[in-house]
Amino acid sequence: MEKKRCNFSFGTKGSASEKALRYHDTRWCKPEHRESELYAMLVLEGMQAGVSWDLILNKEENFRRAFDGFDPQTVSRYGEEKIGKLMEDRGIIRNRRKIEAAIANARAFLKVQEEFDSFDRFIWGFTDGKTVDHHLSDVSEMPAKDELSEKISAELIRRGFRFVGPTIVYSYLQGIGIVNDHWEHCDFRSAENG
Repeated sequence: MEKKRCNFSFGTKGSASEKALRYHDTRWCKPEHRESELYAMLVLEGMQAGVSWDLILNKEENFRRAFDGFDPQTVSRYGEEKIGKLMEDRGIIRNRRKIEAAIANARAFLKVQEEFDSFDRFIWGFTDGKTVDHHLSDVSEMPAKDELSEKISAELIRRGFRFVGPTIVYSYLQGIGIVNDHWEHCDFRSAENG
């Protein structure tokens, strides 16, 4: 029997790509606590501004390679020479502001880790470690942003993060499982998510 999914597409052509389906089924709205992946998703969500998520998923491995496995320690030390190389890398989004934001965010990420012992503790602390489940039944019920994403966005910006407006942050919260927007009928709602 075929599994039921949320019936919206992460793609741009009306139907989801294999990568988008795999992302939906295995990663989207699933609680993530690994520091490297929390940083990776922050970069990927920032890169996604103005383009489709499908494009980001198609380039994800290129991003991981180009940004040294999304190691925030390494990325925080990038200078002009590395920025120049990234600007020439056709496998990624070559937007200087987004690349500079990834570097600034690595530095801010490390400061948060130092203050809170982990970025995980900081970001999940906004919901006391619990997933916010919206129990959606239709795409029209899914907001682009909410009060939580606005609060977190303001705090991230205060701490020096860039490309973290409320809409990007809402998508980030879905991506790391703080928000569960899998629809009620979706077979990929995990027990862990509600």
